Formats: sequence, C-alpha cells, structure tokens
Amino acid sequence: MIRTLLATLPLTLLLAGCVSATVEEVRSGATGMRDTDQVVVLGRRHNNGYETEPDFVSCVGNSLGSGRDGIAVLPERQFVDTLFPFFEPRTAPLEIRDLPSLMANEMVATRLQEQGVRYLVWLDGSTSTNDTSGSMTCAVSPAGGGCFGFVTWDRESTYEASIWDLETMTSVGKISTDASGTSYMPAVILPVPLIARVQSSACGGMATQLKAFLHSKG
Repeated sequence: MIRTLLATLPLTLLLAGCVSATVEEVRSGATGMRDTDQVVVLGRRHNNGYETEPDFVSCVGNSLGSGRDGIAVLPERQFVDTLFPFFEPRTAPLEIRDLPSLMANEMVATRLQEQGVRYLVWLDGSTSTNDTSGSMTCAVSPAGGGCFGFVTWDRESTYEASIWDLETMTSVGKISTDASGTSYMPAVILPVPLIARVQSSACGGMATQLKAFLHSKG
C-alpha cells in the first residue's frame, strides 16, 4: 500500500500543482531595434529597503538576450557602475518626467551613447508566499525515523515592466505578468517537495513579451 502511494502520489500532485500565468501589454509609443542598440534591465530599488529581487532581474535579462531572436542586453551591474551614482537607489529616476533633467547631464548622455543603450526596462514587483496549510511530523527512534504529513503553500509572482526610450525620452509601454501556483510536500517516511515555479514562469512570460514588444515596429 505504501509503495503504491509513493509511486502514484508525486505524479498526481505534479499535475495538480501546475502554474497559471497571464501577461498583459500596454503600448504607448513606437519601438524597434537597430543592430547597434542595447537594452538594460533594471530592478526598482528604494531607500526604504524595497527591492525587486535581483535573481528575477537577472533572469529576465538573460532570457531577453537568449535565442535566435535575442536582444543585446547590457548587464545591470555594469550599467549602474558605469553611470555611478545616477542609478543608485537615492538618485535613480523614478518617473519618466525625471529623465530629461538626467539626460541634460553631459557625462550621463555621453556614457549612454557610448554603450548604445536605447531602452531602459524598469522591473517592479515581487514573489510572495500566501496561504500555507497542512502539517507534518517527524520522529527518530532506535529503529529508524521518518516523517508523515502533507503541507501545501500558495505562491504568487506579480511584476510590471516599464519601458523607456532614451532617444525620445518617453515611456513607450508597460508589460505586466502574474503567475500563481500551489506547491506540495507530501511525506511518507521521506518528504517529497513538489515546487510550483511561479517566479520562473513569470520571468519566461515577461522576457518573451518584451522581445516581441521591442522588435515590433508598432
């Protein structure tokens, strides 16, 4: 009975624990990539300690630059270091209306031109764990040990990308993604975690839509 349960339970839960994701786009300006254009993907950071997860920012940047339709992406850290201190949390432009005054700085404009950065993609959002339910007990005895129980938890990833065109100094659009899923951990002697990879799904959806958005002449 236990062997049958161990063989069938992971497959059943894997099918039940899939991730659902939605991606939405709002365009407010024309785009298009020249061969010399680069994109930089930045995470929102503020002085109060708020920060879009660096691993998500890296994931979107790496995914955006991969594949046959990949786009030239300047690494975030290299960009921030080159433009120091203008993109540190206390000085980075938070709104598109802050961009003209920044671009009026000759050093900033020159360095952006040297690196061929055409678009800034600002990522804002987070992944959170919501409802957790179930229980699990573990015990150790002279004859051995093990765990028994069943735990589930819901995770949700919600992110928004704001795309700024540095040539026209305008916001050309926004892309939002929302992914949610339930992770499971059954235990019959050994815990078997079945993780819903919501952040990875949100990253893939965001990067795919960004590629199409930036390549489009719309």
